[in-house]
Amino acid sequence: MAAPKKGRRQSGQGRPGVALALILIAMVALTGGMFASGHTTPRLGIDLAGGTSITLEAKNEPGKPNAINKTNMDTAVGIIERRVNGLGVSEAEVQTQGDRNIIVNIPKGTNEKQAREQVGTTAQLYFRPVLTMAPGQPTPDPSATDKEKPKAGDGADKGTPSGSPTPQGRAVTDALKDATPTPSASGKGDTGDKGKGDKPGATEPPAPDPATKKLQAQFTALDCTKKDQRVETAQDVKSTDPIAACGKNAVGQWEKYILGPAEVDGKDVDNAQAVINDRGQWIVNMKFNGKGADKFSKITTQLKTQQSPQNQFGIVLDGEVVSAPSVSETLSKSAEISGSFTQESAQELANILSYGALPLTFTEQSVTSVTAALGGEQLHAGLIAGAIGLALVVVYLVVYYRGLSMIALLSLLASGILTYTLMALLGPAIGFALNLPAVCGAIVAIGITADSFIVYFERVRDEVREGRSLRPAVERAWPRARRTILVSDFVSFLAAAVLFIVTVGKVQGFAFTLGLTTLLDVVVVFLFTKPLMTLLARRKFFGGGHKWSGLDPKRLGAKPPLRRARARRTTATVDPKEA
Repeated sequence: MAAPKKGRRQSGQGRPGVALALILIAMVALTGGMFASGHTTPRLGIDLAGGTSITLEAKNEPGKPNAINKTNMDTAVGIIERRVNGLGVSEAEVQTQGDRNIIVNIPKGTNEKQAREQVGTTAQLYFRPVLTMAPGQPTPDPSATDKEKPKAGDGADKGTPSGSPTPQGRAVTDALKDATPTPSASGKGDTGDKGKGDKPGATEPPAPDPATKKLQAQFTALDCTKKDQRVETAQDVKSTDPIAACGKNAVGQWEKYILGPAEVDGKDVDNAQAVINDRGQWIVNMKFNGKGADKFSKITTQLKTQQSPQNQFGIVLDGEVVSAPSVSETLSKSAEISGSFTQESAQELANILSYGALPLTFTEQSVTSVTAALGGEQLHAGLIAGAIGLALVVVYLVVYYRGLSMIALLSLLASGILTYTLMALLGPAIGFALNLPAVCGAIVAIGITADSFIVYFERVRDEVREGRSLRPAVERAWPRARRTILVSDFVSFLAAAVLFIVTVGKVQGFAFTLGLTTLLDVVVVFLFTKPLMTLLARRKFFGGGHKWSGLDPKRLGAKPPLRRARARRTTATVDPKEA
């Protein structure tokens, strides 16, 4: 009989100190991570920070009645998000609503008119030849150390713009000359040679092109790691002009390019697919329409004879290089792009090539401007309502549960710390924004969390009413309370999950917060409330049933102790013959 009792005692009481240590370590780690990251406050949503909310409705393209599908909507979201970020907007939100709407939330500080023009317009996709490329950081200025080098009489430096004495600068200039020939380099030069009898040195070298010199200076100073510089290079770019642009290579490092005039337009691409080749590698297959095939054949014929990097063409979406494959043979109607692709990156490039000019037509349904002042007033009112609700819960716990209210209040504090730190960290991690519905979800969670404490406390008090002492009452009450708490929290979490899936926008903030706090309620009850209750039950104040403990047997109307009752029943049922 001794062994079962020992095992039952171990399973009931467990190790409360270990559980408390785990949750305290988690709180310290989350708080430390919050301060270390510098994000000590939750990221605010558009209704609290202010800004503009634009709703776009998708329309099928002529001849494509089934174009509105998840793939095309996701592709459109990615392209619109790229365009919004191209405005220099920080923390903008672009997401689908239902099966045909896209919501664009742009925080305060953005030009609303410019944003409205950008989000629904056609993205610009071009194929441009690569003239030169370099790492994404600014090219060091050689003038400080190489001022004397041009005076050495190197003939290769003739015609090179001043301030660009490096071999890289000469290569760029020569490439730009080839891409954009000037009149002095064409027919006029031939006429002058004939008139002067082809004498050596008779022809004047062409004057440096100011546009070429400006582009070279822009390329040298360009720092692709800075978002504002990447955005600036992508603005007001004409397809007929050479450009400086940025892009990431296969390992995710920024590189900068000088690209020639666009040779092929994104509208010339008929289709693109991500497939696996016979070597088990992900590649992207492109197919061009008739007009595009002729253009692509012409440019690939030129590029295949060049040396790297001038045998590459840059695939440019809204001024940014999304890929820069090299050419080894003449291609026309179809092409294959291979490299260090994963399935995700190959499909992303295929979508960009297929739908660089948005796969759907969008019409503007509504534009809502939200002021931070209005959101602040609503937040202030919501916080007051939450404070009143919390105060009422605290008063109820103190009056009705007395000493037990200390356990409840400490548990609420632990839940509050976990909720706040997670909200602060989830902002930069997954883009979670605390909007007004999310604040409402956090307020509702106070009642859900308090309800879990009440369920457990009432189970313990029921056991005390049955005549058990506190320590066994705490352990016997836990299994029944645990089942009730888990079922209740499961229903709340299921409702939050369904609400999050079937809704969009601000309502999702409410659902997310409700689901998060429901999960934290389970963590706090299991790792904090129950272990703390087990430890305090060993104290005389609670274990002895002090009148202010909330577990006074007399006040609860407890029955006589079970041990004495069992002893009396045992004595009354003893058979005299057996005795």
